[in-house]
Amino acid sequence: MNILNRKIILAGLGLALLHLNASAIDSVSGEFASGNRSQFVRAGAQWNWDNQWYKSNGNFIGGYWDVTLTQWRNNAYKGIEGSTQNITDIGITPVFRWQNDNRKGLYGEAAIGFHLFSHIYSNNNRQFSTAFQFGDHLGVGYVFDSGWDVALKVQHFSNGAIKHPNPGANLAVIKVGHSF
Repeated sequence: MNILNRKIILAGLGLALLHLNASAIDSVSGEFASGNRSQFVRAGAQWNWDNQWYKSNGNFIGGYWDVTLTQWRNNAYKGIEGSTQNITDIGITPVFRWQNDNRKGLYGEAAIGFHLFSHIYSNNNRQFSTAFQFGDHLGVGYVFDSGWDVALKVQHFSNGAIKHPNPGANLAVIKVGHSF
């Protein structure tokens, strides 16, 4: 992806985010991930959906939008142990969550989102072919009465076979968030 296309995509994402009302933010989060000789730290803001599907026994399937900014550190750049690569990643992800009616307690979630990397990922003998990646995850967590949210997730990144090679990368993620 050339620099002009990246700037156009970033400008479009920025304009879309400007239309979101900042007071509508329902929660914020921080995450740490590790896997495939990579680590990242991520900051996010979330907006809940009004929809509630499959309501039953005090539970429902709902969801939220998750807008994130991530900083990666790869520790085997181009397959060379100790050689590093830093990548910045912006993402937007629709997340489906099975949860209690009051949005507290145990939950499970699944998502497939869209991520744009500042550089093409090349780490631990895994060379991506595009800066655009899908990021899907499965997670379980718990929201305390105080609004604090802790979760464990497994996240996978790949370009969905848009272009080859497409080896993908898997990471284990710890999330801490707070709902308003």
